[in-house]
Amino acid sequence: MDTNILKEIAMKLVSPGKGILAADESDQTIKKRFDAIGVESSPENHRIYRQLLFKTEGIEEFISGVILFDETVRQKSDEGITLPDLLNKKGIVPGIKVDMGTEEITPGSIEKKTNGFEGLDDRLDEYKGMGAQFTKWRAVFSISDTTPTDELISKNASDLARYARMAQDHNLVPIVEPEVLMDGSHSIKKCREVTYNVLKKVFIELSRAKVDIGGMLLKPNMVLPGKENSSKANPMEVAKATLEVLKQVLPDEMPGVVFLSGGQSPIEATVNLNEINKQKDTPWQLSFSYGRALQEPVLKNWGGVYENIEAAQKAFLFRARMNSLAREGKYSPDMENT
Repeated sequence: MDTNILKEIAMKLVSPGKGILAADESDQTIKKRFDAIGVESSPENHRIYRQLLFKTEGIEEFISGVILFDETVRQKSDEGITLPDLLNKKGIVPGIKVDMGTEEITPGSIEKKTNGFEGLDDRLDEYKGMGAQFTKWRAVFSISDTTPTDELISKNASDLARYARMAQDHNLVPIVEPEVLMDGSHSIKKCREVTYNVLKKVFIELSRAKVDIGGMLLKPNMVLPGKENSSKANPMEVAKATLEVLKQVLPDEMPGVVFLSGGQSPIEATVNLNEINKQKDTPWQLSFSYGRALQEPVLKNWGGVYENIEAAQKAFLFRARMNSLAREGKYSPDMENT
């Protein structure tokens, strides 16, 4: 483990004014997104779409890194350049999702564990050789009257720490993603409580695994009420609750936080990120690692039509610029009309 290399990559990923594009949708997830716009979900169409994103002119001004899927890291552009190399040429850091998705911890349970340790060491070697400089592993936590259980929190936290240490041993920066899901009717107070418990346990396990905190990033949820809760939190409430939890748990030496959007609309995710940065009084960079919140307008504008690529790229560049401004607390919803 070279701590200097890890820190350098981590700091580049949270460069001021920049964030990460999560383009690591699984086969199932990207099929849902393509189905919604009437496009066949095939490896070639995935390649065309992701190339569209990566070739967007000027995106490097707002995007520091891209999380790729296994399929994507092996694909090439129309010119025969590997997609990781295409990103590298723009000064964007290529990364890779290394977990293998989730499954029920016991049959019928809403609680899920994350798979992916089988063959992980070899995959990390391979991805490193293909140009990846950072990795991501996601664990999920559902809120209900009985969940998440202490057992599930401990299991997922331990696995996140184990993965992070393995990635660092390969000189790959780990992004640790413990996501408290928005599904349900829980209050913002309940989300705050669960998020605190999850993050507290995650950092205990990271310390136990001797993970270099200065060479990793955290990708957490914002503290939000459940999607089915009729009481919606305003951005100031979200920012206050989120920052309170982070200040209680996160070590000062961690370079940054890259929030997931987690079911928020593109504008909601931008508004809440902006408010968090307006209220920011922390030692860490507070950035974004958005998937759908960056891509939804792109997919709608593209629709699988070659002639729409330019319009789709403009939509992507615009959404990235808005989040770049939010990253600095300089965004206003009025800008959406420009």
